[in-house]
Amino acid sequence: MSQRRSSSSPFYFFVRDQLPELQRRGVPVTRTVEAFPYCSQEWVLLSEEEKTKYTEKARAWNGKKHTLKAVQKTSNLTHPAPACLTTKMSSVTSLSDASAISWKNDQDVIADIFYFLNIYSHGKLPSHCEQRFLPCEIGCVKYSLQDGIMDDFHHFIDPEVPPRGFRYHCQAAGDATHKIPLSGFDLSRTCYTVVLKELLEFGQPARGVWPHFYCKSSDRFRISWCLNRMARVTGIESHLELLAVEDLVIELYRNKYQKEPSKTWVCKELDVSLWDFSSNTRCKWHEENDIVCCALASCKKIAYCISKSLANVYGVSLTAAHLPLQDSYYGEGTNTKMVILDAGRFQKTSPEGSRSDRHFASSSQDQEFVSSNCGSPCGVKTFLSETTTMRGRGIIRLLKSTSDLSKTFGN
Repeated sequence: MSQRRSSSSPFYFFVRDQLPELQRRGVPVTRTVEAFPYCSQEWVLLSEEEKTKYTEKARAWNGKKHTLKAVQKTSNLTHPAPACLTTKMSSVTSLSDASAISWKNDQDVIADIFYFLNIYSHGKLPSHCEQRFLPCEIGCVKYSLQDGIMDDFHHFIDPEVPPRGFRYHCQAAGDATHKIPLSGFDLSRTCYTVVLKELLEFGQPARGVWPHFYCKSSDRFRISWCLNRMARVTGIESHLELLAVEDLVIELYRNKYQKEPSKTWVCKELDVSLWDFSSNTRCKWHEENDIVCCALASCKKIAYCISKSLANVYGVSLTAAHLPLQDSYYGEGTNTKMVILDAGRFQKTSPEGSRSDRHFASSSQDQEFVSSNCGSPCGVKTFLSETTTMRGRGIIRLLKSTSDLSKTFGN
């Protein structure tokens, strides 16, 4: 069997030439080996001159294949590829291996700059496929505890053609999440070369040291694979180092308290829907089409979670760059309402605050967050003098209509 795989016979090349004709006649064959039984009689009837033609073709092909293998083997043993000519892929390391995390005091912590990255794909293909993912959207934010979100980066990516037989699988996976069409998208998409070059420009190194990029541990394999794929296709050298954001949060807590929360708890608290419908969180297309899953929004929500959790711990005053401010104010009184942005179900709140209202911090810490912002409520955090039951999607219009209706009856 190994010998049969390493070389091809004259009969193989004869059958390969006959395959289109067999398919035209309706014979159910798709591969050359499937057509062997249908071509044996025709092969016997060939003249010696015709058989010689296929014999020469097989000899030339086999000789070329064996020569190429021998050259590659010799080259690998005697002349290894120099490191400067190889494409450096994005590496995945642990936070403990990141030497750049060397804070001397709290000021170093709040001034340090982090990049949160996410890449969406048209589904995940089986391991035997060369294309495990088809990158279609990339989002990244530049963040520090001191200044909040300093800048953002976003592109829709021109995806590769899905492998044969997986087109429906890829489109169905997209429809269930980000809803970006596989083809016929009305917005312009960016090729791998432009995406990777602009991403590297967006994360320019400070003092010659490349910054670390962070993502959720559950997204780490997909994002790393997509970055490596773009680097291989374009030949662009990438210096990106991908770390888990959960490890960053644990390290920030450890640096301040010399204690660390459990990683399971941190993962759970980062997976929130509190700011799914907040303004200036999603990209313009996802915002206009009211789609929650957005690569840019996922990065911004990581920044919101860290701000809400750790800004007060490190004595940082919250601003609109740290958390999305409330879009509007309703009513003339001071009894503002707390809105739980959850489009999936009704939720009840209590004066002590619901579970969704406590992200990383206690209720007393949340009160300090609001008061530190010059009296302006941040995110969706306000105080209750009465309990409310609200539904997420369209909640702003509902509150406004309710307020107008109460004024009408009051008059």
